[in-house]
Amino acid sequence: MGVIDRTWTWLTTGSHWSGTDGVWHRLGEHLFLTVVCLAISCALALPVAVLLGHVGRGGALAVNISNAGRAVPTFAVLVLLLLSPLGTHGSWPTVIALVLFAIPPLLTNAYVGMREVDRDVVEAARGMGMTGRQLIGRVELPLAFPLIATGVRTAAVQVVATTTLAALPGGGGLGRIITAGFRLTDTAQVVSGALLVAVLALLVEGVLVVLERLLDPVRRRARRTAGRAAGGDGPVAPADAAPAVGSAV
Repeated sequence: MGVIDRTWTWLTTGSHWSGTDGVWHRLGEHLFLTVVCLAISCALALPVAVLLGHVGRGGALAVNISNAGRAVPTFAVLVLLLLSPLGTHGSWPTVIALVLFAIPPLLTNAYVGMREVDRDVVEAARGMGMTGRQLIGRVELPLAFPLIATGVRTAAVQVVATTTLAALPGGGGLGRIITAGFRLTDTAQVVSGALLVAVLALLVEGVLVVLERLLDPVRRRARRTAGRAAGGDGPVAPADAAPAVGSAV
């Protein structure tokens, strides 16, 4: 029996999906770690990137510093944290390592998205009397949303893939299936664990793509406008009208 056949047999065996070492339990641990790390990363990176992108100062330095962190392997950071006093605090070393890994794409995409907003639109909004907070919330963020969402999606997929490292210091997640397979010299189990992580990453990206399309403020306004036009509820703005400030207000 080849590796493919043995992998299929492992994946279709019911006992491998139940219990504390089963796939469902490990999947729950993996998703919990991913959501926690991504939430912390967004809370740290996005406000800084949005503010720096709005004022147009210090962003390049922040982006370069965050990108420099990509040169340091996540595994190396995890090992150093495990050897530090934090190593005795449960999953915190893994969480910190994954947060540091997720910040660069979030910070870079959000900053670039804010800076690429049409300056003419921004000046027009200022001319309408908008405050800085209104400008961010009603104009810049809606127009920068696609790039911000791309950064979130990239960080999420990276975190899903890298969370497998949590198994090395004894943490949870789908990585435990892979490490157990290595320990048992069970190639089918190793391949099964890797496939599960890959499928989960693809599913997460697919869900985030759908959410991005549903939540994009510009797309939502376009759908509402199309709906009103189809229902004959009133005049529709001409296609060549500038939608940015109008959509934001």
